[in-house]
Amino acid sequence: LYHAQIVEGDLTEKLRRYIAHVGHIQMAGVPGRHEPGIGEINYEWLFRVIDELGYDGWVGCEYRPVGGTAAGLAWRGRLIGRKRDPASADD
Repeated sequence: LYHAQIVEGDLTEKLRRYIAHVGHIQMAGVPGRHEPGIGEINYEWLFRVIDELGYDGWVGCEYRPVGGTAAGLAWRGRLIGRKRDPASADD
């Protein structure tokens, strides 16, 4: 998602068009390659689209936290917490 936004943008349309060919999603904030949620990409929206499309592959992150590691993971609770599965103990 990071690279697609840098190169072309229009991530929602690209996900809808190419999701059948996606085996791995990688994310970071644009610009600056910081935490997801910092910058111009609306990851909350994109994760709703990804869920709607039935994607069940891997999602990875490669970014430079603005603060420390713990603070740099705060975005995870905001995105994952929106649709938390109570049976999943490792979230």
